[in-house]
Amino acid sequence: MNNYLHTISVAIVEDNNEIRDLLELLIDRSPGFSCKHVFKDCESAIEPIKKHLPDVVLMDVELPGISGIEGVKRLKESVPGTDFIMLTIREDDESIFQSLAVGATGYLLKDTVPTRLLAGIKEVHEGGAPMSPSIARKITDSFHSSSQSPLSERETEILEKLCQGQNYSTIADSLYISGHTVRAHIKNIYRKLHVNSRGEAVTKALKDKLV
Repeated sequence: MNNYLHTISVAIVEDNNEIRDLLELLIDRSPGFSCKHVFKDCESAIEPIKKHLPDVVLMDVELPGISGIEGVKRLKESVPGTDFIMLTIREDDESIFQSLAVGATGYLLKDTVPTRLLAGIKEVHEGGAPMSPSIARKITDSFHSSSQSPLSERETEILEKLCQGQNYSTIADSLYISGHTVRAHIKNIYRKLHVNSRGEAVTKALKDKLV
């Protein structure tokens, strides 16, 4: 166990015993992280998560009974300060879209290497949206399947980077513009798409295939 002052508390919802145990061991023995709550299904997880308010929940998509996607949907309003990372073997577009639509912030594959998983937990806790590379590629590809969009070329470029989990400063650096300019573009994106958050913008972009 670590003695860090700012420990990220993580809960795990995973029905595979071996995977669940390995995740718990990895997280609880890594400096800066703590895993006190593990569950084999959503039915047993929902009320304890509401009570203990972990910083981050690793949620399997396919679970017996209530699915992980439905679990996030039921929990999100009750625990707005908790971030959800879907941890799954599924890369299909529908699972990705549904997960983001109900409020998941990250989407990582179960074969993600331990260092990347821990980095993803830290990233989501700091306001990012971690995605496995293949998932980020699918999201990016979805922007090139339609020609109808209310966004400018630069706004579309910024929205793509938001969907890939990049934060404002990273976007600014990669496009050689100021953080203030990025925020102005994002404000315009929200206005044009009639949304109020990054999650809503990403959901609408995926659903409507905006570029």
